[in-house]
Amino acid sequence: MGGAGVKERKRTFTWRLKCWRTVPSRSEPQRAVLLHHCMNDSALDRRRETLRRFSGAVSVRLSGTSPHFNFTDTSGERHVTVKRQRPSSLDLKHEEMTGAVTMPPGKYGMQEEWEKEGDQEIVMDFLLPTGIFLKFPVSPNDTIKTLKKMVWKNARSEALFSALGDPDAYVFTCINQTAEREELEEEWRRISDIRPFMCVLRLVAREGDRVEKLTNTQISWLIGKGLHEFEAQKNHEVNEFRTKMRAFCEEKAQERQMLPWQQWMEYSFPCDLEPCVSPPEYGSVKSKNTKKMFINVMFESSDESFMLQQDPQDPPVALMRSALKKKATVFRSVRQEPEDFTLQVNGTWEFIYGKHPLCQFKYIFHCIRNGQNPLVTMVHHSTIRRHQNDQGLCSQIYRNRSLSRPPPLPLKKQNTSSLWSINEPFYIHLLQGSRVNADEGMKLVVQAGLFHGSEFLCKVVTTMEVSVCSEPLWDQKLEFDINVADLPRMSRLCFALYAVIEKAKKPRGTKKKHKKADCPIAWVNTMVFDYKDQLKTGEFLLSTWPSVPDDKTDLFNPMGTVEKNPNIDSAAGLLIRFPNIRPHPLYYPPLDKVGDIEKNGEAANATKEELMKLKEIMDNKNYTEFFEDEKDLLWKLRTEVRDRYHESLSKLLLITKWNRREDVVQMVSLLSNWRDLPTIHALELLDYSFPDPAVRSFTIRCLRKISDAELLQYLIQLVQVLKYESYLDCDLATFLLERALSNWRIGHFLFWHLSLISPTQIEALSKMKALSDFVKSGSQKMTADDLKLCIRQESYMEALSDLQSPLNPSVILADICADRCRFMDSKMKPIWLMYNPKVQEDMVGIIFKSGDDLRQDMLTLQMIQLMENLWKKEGLDLSSNSAATAAFNKDALLNWLKSKNPEDKLEQAIEEFTLSCAGYCVATYVLGIGDRHNDNIMIRETGQLFHIDFGHFLGNFKRKLGINRERVPFILTYDFVHVIQQGRTNNSEKFERFREYCERAYKILCRNGTLFVNLFAMMKAAGLPELTSFKDIQYLKDSLALGKSEEEALKNFKVKFNEALRESWKTKVNWMMHSLAKDNRP
Repeated sequence: MGGAGVKERKRTFTWRLKCWRTVPSRSEPQRAVLLHHCMNDSALDRRRETLRRFSGAVSVRLSGTSPHFNFTDTSGERHVTVKRQRPSSLDLKHEEMTGAVTMPPGKYGMQEEWEKEGDQEIVMDFLLPTGIFLKFPVSPNDTIKTLKKMVWKNARSEALFSALGDPDAYVFTCINQTAEREELEEEWRRISDIRPFMCVLRLVAREGDRVEKLTNTQISWLIGKGLHEFEAQKNHEVNEFRTKMRAFCEEKAQERQMLPWQQWMEYSFPCDLEPCVSPPEYGSVKSKNTKKMFINVMFESSDESFMLQQDPQDPPVALMRSALKKKATVFRSVRQEPEDFTLQVNGTWEFIYGKHPLCQFKYIFHCIRNGQNPLVTMVHHSTIRRHQNDQGLCSQIYRNRSLSRPPPLPLKKQNTSSLWSINEPFYIHLLQGSRVNADEGMKLVVQAGLFHGSEFLCKVVTTMEVSVCSEPLWDQKLEFDINVADLPRMSRLCFALYAVIEKAKKPRGTKKKHKKADCPIAWVNTMVFDYKDQLKTGEFLLSTWPSVPDDKTDLFNPMGTVEKNPNIDSAAGLLIRFPNIRPHPLYYPPLDKVGDIEKNGEAANATKEELMKLKEIMDNKNYTEFFEDEKDLLWKLRTEVRDRYHESLSKLLLITKWNRREDVVQMVSLLSNWRDLPTIHALELLDYSFPDPAVRSFTIRCLRKISDAELLQYLIQLVQVLKYESYLDCDLATFLLERALSNWRIGHFLFWHLSLISPTQIEALSKMKALSDFVKSGSQKMTADDLKLCIRQESYMEALSDLQSPLNPSVILADICADRCRFMDSKMKPIWLMYNPKVQEDMVGIIFKSGDDLRQDMLTLQMIQLMENLWKKEGLDLSSNSAATAAFNKDALLNWLKSKNPEDKLEQAIEEFTLSCAGYCVATYVLGIGDRHNDNIMIRETGQLFHIDFGHFLGNFKRKLGINRERVPFILTYDFVHVIQQGRTNNSEKFERFREYCERAYKILCRNGTLFVNLFAMMKAAGLPELTSFKDIQYLKDSLALGKSEEEALKNFKVKFNEALRESWKTKVNWMMHSLAKDNRP
């Protein structure tokens, strides 16, 4: 084509599309998006003549159900309105330009096309930077990389192809489902995963740092919101925290890449160990009769394997030395050093290395227990190095980018004053409210309180009453009974907005007074100091959170967030003003200057009676509330507490007067010389009752010494108490990030506990949810075959395969086996997905349940796992693991075990049943687990008993018509006793041994009772319906006999044990009623 043709192509035009949502979301601002659409005359010959003179803006206003497309000529000579029949295409016909056609209501974009299954081709438009327009069919399963190759192939026959250059210099953009322009940097994604709003992709030249953009894209995926939303907030605290944490993470990643390969493995493939170092006391017959075990050892990239006999107490290097010696002998090869190798569990990313005995590795431990031969592969260190180098490429790019950053600008010096020099009352101004909704005839009141943790710092201040209106005006000064100098660093200003019913007139002859009734409306909290330690000044509009109707004493919510409600368009607001007490900023004094202030009262002389009273207070674990004389005694003898009872730091902190700066100085000074606390006591200090930064910094100092395995045990709680932190940049957040960057397993579970999901997992979870909805919402009876048919579709098979297990990052869920998948017959229809193993003999299964809050189940399972670890450390292995099958009847249960276990294995199965039954009897009693019936108590073929479905705990037992259905402390039926006694009624020896197991397990838990109470207390922030306050934890204190001696606790447990056995007939009645209700279910 000649010059005229090129000139003709330059007359192509651009569409600009603006989209207004019909119902604006309160959580999102109205979005305006731009779509530049370059048209090619070779593709649109008929339409070009009609549209050639149109340019500039094409605006789309989604008004009701009739969107209009308004085309305006640049010369202003002509205006055309078009109503579209098919919003899924930009292909406008000449005939459509003449008038109005109604668009189908509620159908916008390509949503329906993306939801279709199969591989039906979709016609897409591609807009090239050269002004060329391409249109061709694509498969929904095509990746962005594939589409780019197809574009280059089709563009070869078009003009200006030579101007395109290298494909890697360009990136596709689209308008996504949230009406935002999205750059498609991740070219491995399929077009059906991206689901653009319309079938249009625009190719643009890459700008900026591609790695930076790719990282930002992945972060946006993980947190579920675009990073531009953070930037739009213009929040300096958010921006500074993100910058600081990113630099911190990059620095840690670079340090990790410099490690030798053995140390690098400790991060990438941390050992999965049992808490005890001895092999199981029972297991296969072979493990009983011989001291050694057989291990199958392979060599990578070869078919060579050897069956070796090894002592379970040997370290991994001994096994590798034996394998190399065997290989050199058989193949007469050159001897290699075992230190150059490591052992990998076949088919997983789990490795066996270090100085731990083989039997302490969980994989080996369970193989010995189940009488199986472990399967491992010897991997050379060069393979590990390649993994490390692959990870290092990204770090190198980050390092180069970090080095290219300009140094920060020096801070300007300004006049400041110490807060402690201001001995004037603290006050604020409450100006007015907004969007307040209350009944007419009521009066509006605001209460303001200053809190430090859960304690008031001074008296509550109440405003005058004003009439109900949308924007009530107070314009009132609220003065607090505390000096500015005495404000602690973590002072929290809490507001409660409520309405009162006006006092009714008294009828004559009545003496009773009509009290005003309070109607809670909203609450909101804000910090008195900002994140830079500066006392706040100026006006703040606080968007409030709706209150739960309750009595007046619960109007405040000091444990709640200090963040404003993001739904600013609907939430009631309070406009307040912090005064400028001085013409220059006021700062809280830094902790390093505290030592310069006079310390007094360090050496108090105590009488013998006072010391005895102090010991009594310290020894009582249930002491949480103190009389005034006890508080005075504790404060007077605070150095005695530090020196003799350092583990009782929490009691001293609770009685400290945080509204007196002198006491705060002395407490902080004491902390600087306080011995580190054991983990069990340090965890308690992360509660919101202890907000002081010096206390929390001391707590993290104590937690730094705990092992990775121990940290994993408490990770759920540590994530939850992040909600108590008042500022983003805190010691706890830094600590968790640091440990996550040092141990891949910790990082994996931190990732999941923060509700972050990778792009691959997002697609898999969306498919699982679709399957769950399909099973639950079927108009007719669904069968397992219907589910299997759905899973066999290509898009499902691909999305649900090759996943990393959320429960164990070392396990890869390889190929899903549709024929073995099924769903369970319960209310939420959980889906049982089965995966073919790569090497293992057994299949791997996961259960997906949608529609239920499973956090309570997670917490219960965590506690049972913790109990098991504590028992094992004491040499008591009660095997409370999990898997599947159920059936209960006195003889039927024992006969079923006999059918699954030949004579030589039956004794072992009964022993397994006895131990696991003992473990769950104690665990369910201590945790107060309810809703125990024969559908959620299961037994494996090996004899192992276990429980599922922990929807009720802490003594919240099920009731029917006001009657308590569960009347026993725990489940111990005569069916179970029959199995324990091996079917012989006179076998009391076996039953007494079972009783001893239970009593021993209970005593171990009682010795660790404080740990369980602290862990549950840390979960109050999670918002679980049966765990919201300290009252809910009282059941746990009672069941663990906290504050009682071990003899008293055991005596109480024996009473409960006999009660459970004596009243077991009531359990059978409850089970029968449950079965009848289940059978009559529609």
